[in-house]
Amino acid sequence: MRRTVRTSDSLELEIVEFGGSGEPILLLHGLMGRATTWWSAARWLTAHGRVLGLDARGHGRSTARGPWTTERMALDAAEVLESLVRESGGPGVVIGHSMGGLHGLLLAARRPDLVRVLVVEDMAVDFRGRSAEDARAWFGALPQPFPALAAVREAFGYPRPEFGDYMAECVEERADGYHLLASIEHVVEIAAEWAQVDHWAALDAVRCPTLLIEAAESVAPPGQIERMAGRIADARHVRLPGTGHLVQAGDPVAYRTAVAEFLREQRV
Repeated sequence: MRRTVRTSDSLELEIVEFGGSGEPILLLHGLMGRATTWWSAARWLTAHGRVLGLDARGHGRSTARGPWTTERMALDAAEVLESLVRESGGPGVVIGHSMGGLHGLLLAARRPDLVRVLVVEDMAVDFRGRSAEDARAWFGALPQPFPALAAVREAFGYPRPEFGDYMAECVEERADGYHLLASIEHVVEIAAEWAQVDHWAALDAVRCPTLLIEAAESVAPPGQIERMAGRIADARHVRLPGTGHLVQAGDPVAYRTAVAEFLREQRV
């Protein structure tokens, strides 16, 4: 089931209901993703609560309008979660992959009343010094529109095929072929801010139990996720061997084990 929520700056954000009951579990996807990329994990997460996924602004079926800042997009997630918390009567669980993990960290820091447990999948808080122009050049070279879903998988699936499957979920078919749902210009603008602004200070304000999952082939600078865990009052850092950035697909069994065990430990 899908529905929309209107933000304080009048955007329509789409929410996907995956099922389950009880406390809300809000899933936040990565850059260029959408809520339905959580499908496989969402199915077993329904044993732990009411699972919902958010299409971030400019992604999936949500309105594509800025500002494209981490603070604003984290506020979007907070406004969605606030509506869910009113329905459930208590704070919820936030699980974020990559960009969604960064939004989850800021959400937990800014609105501790809304987040009881946080899980962050392979994301850093400091990418300063990296070039957004490299991302612009790479994205600009993509052969859009794609003639077939197989072409989407081919473009994104090397060297790890799970990325091809992930991105095949993030396109729509038009008369001339398959187009990415997220605008390249918007994606680059989001990534450009990451290269300029760090969020170390937000970690000091996160008070909920937090699980930081690091991929073996992580996008984070070496050692940074471990240092992030040291800045959070109640944090656990887990590194999963053999995984790429999309940990949940790279080793779904190890990912499920780590997350489900953590959620069981935090039951009230």
